[in-house]
Amino acid sequence: MRLARTIGTVTLVEPHASMRGGALRLLVPLGPDDLAAGDGAAEPLVAWDDLGAGDGQLVAFSEGGEAAQPFRPADKPVDAYVAALIDSLDLAGTTGTTRHPTATRNVGKNR
Repeated sequence: MRLARTIGTVTLVEPHASMRGGALRLLVPLGPDDLAAGDGAAEPLVAWDDLGAGDGQLVAFSEGGEAAQPFRPADKPVDAYVAALIDSLDLAGTTGTTRHPTATRNVGKNR
């Protein structure tokens, strides 16, 4: 599992029936240095989100075969899945606390 920040939503003109009930979110993966800086430079990726992450939200996501596991035995064509919404994150080795606040959630949007 890795950490990322949401930067947008991908809209499908006509989604497959299995893609209802959530949204495709555009994520920027964050490494340790990115977390300390609050921003990432990695290439964005698309992940399935049925938790309602908002723009700018810090999330945990899984990739590959693990991303499809929550939907078993049904098949869902996903390669990345938003597994957790992170309210705050305290980084060890920093002076004080580096807090990444929660963004406004898009509960009910794009569903």
